Amino acid sequence: MTAKSPPRSPAKAAPGAVAGAEAGPFERLLSMVEDDLARVTALIRERMSSPHAPRIPEISAHLIEAGGKRLRPILTLAASRLCGYEGADHIKLATTVEFIHTATLLHDDVVDESQKRRGRATANILWDNKSSVLVGDYLFSRAFQLMVETGSVEVLRILSDASAVIAEGEVLQLTTAHDLTTDLGRYDQVIRGKTAALFAAATEVGGVIAGAAPEKVEALRIYGDGLGMAFQLADDLLDYGGSTAALGKNTGDDFREGKVTLPVILAYSRGDAGARDFWRRTIARGKVLDGDLERAQAYLCETDALGDTQAAARCHAERALAALAAFAPGEMRKALEDIVDFVVARTV
Repeated sequence: MTAKSPPRSPAKAAPGAVAGAEAGPFERLLSMVEDDLARVTALIRERMSSPHAPRIPEISAHLIEAGGKRLRPILTLAASRLCGYEGADHIKLATTVEFIHTATLLHDDVVDESQKRRGRATANILWDNKSSVLVGDYLFSRAFQLMVETGSVEVLRILSDASAVIAEGEVLQLTTAHDLTTDLGRYDQVIRGKTAALFAAATEVGGVIAGAAPEKVEALRIYGDGLGMAFQLADDLLDYGGSTAALGKNTGDDFREGKVTLPVILAYSRGDAGARDFWRRTIARGKVLDGDLERAQAYLCETDALGDTQAAARCHAERALAALAAFAPGEMRKALEDIVDFVVARTV
């Protein structure tokens, strides 16, 4: 869900906007929180600065201003508005969510030895691994400072719990890499940790800061979890057939890194002896040769692994849509519903 574009000024087009095009689901949601997002952008730039270490804002800006849509902080803003919030703490929470997300990306790129993120060279390539890790730590610290400033212990609990779950998910993904015995339960744990946990926290805290009823706060958590699961399933599917621009990284990166995602789990379990030998060589032993990505794509099609991954994404999307029934019909609810379809539609 990223676009290959240069950094933007906060006074100009918002991240992810499509100039001269008919407004789509994302642009419609963006237009409803645009003023709030401009304030988030200003706070991001203020809080990622450091008078003592200029490399911190350099690296932070390289990733934060690289053209990402900022969907997660937008969800925090939208959730708070859906609940009728009229205060200012949602700006701090949306900034917190973006800092946590950016910190995890910096760390991920080091762990995965990635070379490309959002259409640009990664920070670990342009600077070094040590700087990327330490700047990620700095952004995590800034995020916790912002949480505390809201004065809400519940917000602090939700976002600190999410941060722990994210770290667990990343470690679990590391241990499941190259492991073709990974089952659907462990895979769900990985993607709920690495992706859905922050989506769920982003929407849940929007309801908490607005003082919404517990059942509405829970509905927002379920919505975020379902959306996050669908989002990651879409990403895992796109790795085997999406465009580099849509992914923000190179197509086939997960395959080359030996990540065991749902398409691989399904294709391996359903494949014949030759196919299983192929997956053991490429995923388990990491021996990827020229033409192997195309061969993997063929096996995924033969076993309907791609179609069933798409169906799994749609299942989580339906759960997210059902959760929004807790709220009265209106423009914001409709915009949040449309975003669910937008996320899943990336896979077709």
